[in-house]
Amino acid sequence: MIVPAHNEERRLPSSLARIRSFLAAQAYESELIVVDSGSTDGTAAVARRHAADSHGLRLFQEALPGKGRAVRRGMLEARGDYRFICDADLSMPIEELPRFLPPAQPSADIAIGSREASGARRYGEPAYRHWIGRVFNATVRLLAIPDFQDTQCGFKCLRAGPAEDLFSVQRMDGWSFDVEMLYIALRRGYRIVEIPIPWYFEPGSRVRIVQDSFHMLIDLFRIRRNWARGLYARTRDSSSEPGSRA
Repeated sequence: MIVPAHNEERRLPSSLARIRSFLAAQAYESELIVVDSGSTDGTAAVARRHAADSHGLRLFQEALPGKGRAVRRGMLEARGDYRFICDADLSMPIEELPRFLPPAQPSADIAIGSREASGARRYGEPAYRHWIGRVFNATVRLLAIPDFQDTQCGFKCLRAGPAEDLFSVQRMDGWSFDVEMLYIALRRGYRIVEIPIPWYFEPGSRVRIVQDSFHMLIDLFRIRRNWARGLYARTRDSSSEPGSRA
């Protein structure tokens, strides 16, 4: 499990405790990776305290902020057969994790959480944030990925082979990494499923609605251009078989 974290010293202690408790109760082996991307608070110290009494928790640090940068580092450092991206705020309850793994998803290469697929539920989200998200998703579907209702949800699971293949060529350091990864994955022919989830709004989001939305729009064109230029050419074998670690 990979937790990207930027200035999360307030939310991270309770989230890590809850994640660790959940993973300890599972039958499979697991690892927990925290990637601190350019934090200026005590995020790294929180992770170190948890790592001190947990053999399965590792901390990596990136000098610069950027969710895409943090997720990429975590995906390529991970050792598990399944690699799950988990937002530090746990806006999706961690107890939903089994729905992303076999036997619930026996053949998916990538399972993505969705706040918009049929059966999903949102709790406490301000209306303006919801509608800004829908406008952005409509743009994503028009310019890049018509297949999914929600590309930006922070909970995604990839098998090891696809994870290493995709994140070895993925380039976006910011919020657009989700779209970039899915864009490449679809063109690689990976099997992707969208899982409706319960999602709880948590104040303190790092997304700057207007500024980040503008940059993400520009990134959609960059992704298409990068693909046309062959910048996402495969560099690793992605043929690994499903296993039993998350």
